[in-house]
Amino acid sequence: MQVKLYSELADWWPLMSSPVDYAEEARQYAELLATACRPERVLELGSGGGNNASHLKDRFDLTLVDLSPEMLEVSRALNPECSHRVGDMRSVRLGGLFDAVFIQDAIGYMTTAADLYRAIETAFAHCRPGGASLLAPDWFRERFRPRVGTGGHDQGARSLRYLEWTYDPDPTDTTVETDFAFLLRTGRGPARVVHDHHTTGLFERELWLDLCGRAGFQPETHLVRTTQPEVFETEVVLCRRPG
Repeated sequence: MQVKLYSELADWWPLMSSPVDYAEEARQYAELLATACRPERVLELGSGGGNNASHLKDRFDLTLVDLSPEMLEVSRALNPECSHRVGDMRSVRLGGLFDAVFIQDAIGYMTTAADLYRAIETAFAHCRPGGASLLAPDWFRERFRPRVGTGGHDQGARSLRYLEWTYDPDPTDTTVETDFAFLLRTGRGPARVVHDHHTTGLFERELWLDLCGRAGFQPETHLVRTTQPEVFETEVVLCRRPG
């Protein structure tokens, strides 16, 4: 079942997550890809509302793929110069190769090892020999901590504020749960309250590296630390495809 944030609430996305909040991490992602293969043409899978793309498009020729048509419409408004395609990262095949493939936190919606491997296979299938893929999940199991976050923005007559609560009710499985409470206000009227629930995957670092190697990549982990909109430190997997 598709979560509300990426379907019926998609047009509120710019009020939840501002492109300016992505500048710091997007710069680090671009630098990692540049050290691996000096890419020109880059495919982003699970590109969402296009916040990363709004920073990466100045350096790369981007093709953006997402499962949600509603989120792609948000991205088109922000990144009209980029190519947009509807597709599932587990199965999409575009019929061409790119210098690099990038998947950020959308890969977290792979909740089984089988689905995670399919997404990695898709990255490999679209990565040219000598190219690279960068996988940037929110966390490996070893680094996971329950967290609560808040945020939101104003845009014209509309305002959004949210509470985000991520927790792991069953440490023996491969998923964690996130509940969102959204307060949505239009004009001077009362705020509307919407609850949204997300289930995302949580896997050990060793499994990530094993699946990337099994797909044909040569993987290595790197640390990414951001300070905006909050201090957050995570590991990403940089995967080189042998030339």
